[in-house]
Amino acid sequence: FPPVERALREPDGLLAAGGDLATERLLEAYRRGIFPWYEVGQPILWWSPDPRAVLYPEHLRITRSLRKTLRNRPWSVRFDADFATTVGACAAPRARSAGTWITPQMMEAYCRLHAEGHAHSVEVYDEEGVLIGGLYGVAIGRVFFGESMFSRRPDASKLALVYLARHLQAWGYPMIDCQLASPHITSLGAELIPRPRFVRELKAACSRPGHPLPWRVDPTLEVAGWDPGTGSQQGDARTHRG
Repeated sequence: FPPVERALREPDGLLAAGGDLATERLLEAYRRGIFPWYEVGQPILWWSPDPRAVLYPEHLRITRSLRKTLRNRPWSVRFDADFATTVGACAAPRARSAGTWITPQMMEAYCRLHAEGHAHSVEVYDEEGVLIGGLYGVAIGRVFFGESMFSRRPDASKLALVYLARHLQAWGYPMIDCQLASPHITSLGAELIPRPRFVRELKAACSRPGHPLPWRVDPTLEVAGWDPGTGSQQGDARTHRG
């Protein structure tokens, strides 16, 4: 890859085209702050936008309504229970878009990353065991690179994100890479930082050992009463065990 400083300003962050989605190439890209994003019929396009959208777990915003959902709705959360189905659900066309950037080639590549222990999913199930929301991404060192999320019920993807952020904070992961800003992820606390700062923080966090496999929901971690800013619990909130 070229140095990320050579990425175009318009379209913002376009750095290179071509190559493949081999595991080694993908891991090298993520370590350098580069990710693939393209549509069917295009060559593989590699991006490194400036500024970069990141979510620090301690800055996660949990609204009053979301906290109520965390406490009261019957559901369960799992890590890596059904990665392929989660990616497929993220790839499904959305109401306002007929297409998807998660091509069959991308799905195959990330399922391969998952099989090799580099990619993870967070799934939310209803009381009948039906998958209603989730997210997936890549983990290198102590950075989680978020790729996509989906919801089939209100707040389902937000529940997945809260559980992920809670565990990442407990495991010493300083940030979640969100790549590009959107109203949805910004409303949850993501912020834009300059690319040079992102690259510095990325290098430091990727150099540290990550959480060992397998990833599992820790039933001892309080989630419903978690205060992201302090890592402590709020009041006497009940613990939901996923």
